Amino acid sequence: MSAIQIQGLRPLKGTVGIQGSKNAVLPMMAASLLADGVTVIRHVPEIEDVFSMMGILESLGCKCSLEKGVLTVDTKASSGHRIPEEYVGKMRSSCLLLGPLLAGRGEAVTYYPGGCVIGKRPIDLHLYALKRLGASFFEAGGMILARADRLRGARIRFSYPSVGATENAILAAVTAEGETEIENCAREPEIMELCRFLAAMGARIRGAGKSRIAVEGVRRLYPAEFFLGGDRICAGTYLAAAAMTAGDVTVMGAEPEDLREPVYILRRMGADISIKEREKEIRLRMDQRPGPVSLCTGPYPGFPTDLQSVFLAAASVACGESRITETVFEARFAAAALLRQFGARIRIEGQTAVALGTYPLRPGIADAPDLRGGAALVLAGLAADGLSIIGSCRHIQRGYEDLCRDLGSLGAEICWL
Repeated sequence: MSAIQIQGLRPLKGTVGIQGSKNAVLPMMAASLLADGVTVIRHVPEIEDVFSMMGILESLGCKCSLEKGVLTVDTKASSGHRIPEEYVGKMRSSCLLLGPLLAGRGEAVTYYPGGCVIGKRPIDLHLYALKRLGASFFEAGGMILARADRLRGARIRFSYPSVGATENAILAAVTAEGETEIENCAREPEIMELCRFLAAMGARIRGAGKSRIAVEGVRRLYPAEFFLGGDRICAGTYLAAAAMTAGDVTVMGAEPEDLREPVYILRRMGADISIKEREKEIRLRMDQRPGPVSLCTGPYPGFPTDLQSVFLAAASVACGESRITETVFEARFAAAALLRQFGARIRIEGQTAVALGTYPLRPGIADAPDLRGGAALVLAGLAADGLSIIGSCRHIQRGYEDLCRDLGSLGAEICWL
């Protein structure tokens, strides 16, 4: 299934359950290497990034299975330390294995990571954190060789609150000798989720969700069972789709607090939103064209960069001029040029995309440039007066379990080709 066909101008109505969090489960899968035995994670999405991480773990000697949302990782026979280049080129999250491999095996061999082409995305902060804990690195021909006789607690202060680097530092520190202090760390909900998972394995972590985290190293961790929370980016995508189509949609299973900023922006665009915190339920109703908006992406609790492309699509049909500034990745406006093929009036001014809304959009044919940009093109198709086709949907399948199934359940005329 490499393409998606959309017949636009169908209002979305109904309720949709949200898949488990992609950005939370990947570091948990890396963390499974820290325990000897079988780890079980429930509510796991069947997406390409999860299958890629399973492939990496299996190349290291683990036994993995994913059936009906239940992921099991058996590390009993695992002893490898080399991450195959074929997987590293597919996903950036492969670098999260550096910390666990150094902690458990004292060495790791990997390559510079791939994933979406949305900027330089250097891993210097990952290497800095692991060096502070006692690791040594050697680089040659794009290969990274890492060694550590024994990781020891240290003070780590990030120059920027990188999510991946914060996760790698935590993963390496949980079994390091002594205490580690991590300052100016990322505060994203996925880091809190990782810390809860590690705590279930026996880790001692204080300050999850704050800018300073303290980790007291323990001798060993144990396999755990865990239920994965909902994917806030997936939920934000469906809410934006509802706003673009004069819809009435309820998303179930995502933590409303984690979506505070996107919900605030949608309300500014004219959406009527009601929230039931305990039930993890967000309902959006829109009976008019969205209004214009100005937003700026940033580290949590700011507006998530992963929703920037999706909200640019929403701004493309807004009644007025919107300005969206990207501060996290320097090359995340790839979707802008493709949205123009659907009639969107967008110009780029440095780090800001300026969209003069028009409705409806015109049908188009385009290839998904990356994961979130691909989702943005699908949303443009929903607001187009005619038949649109989005190709290269392998990018979309990296993060959305089944976009056609979910949007189709809400009334969209959409299918895989």
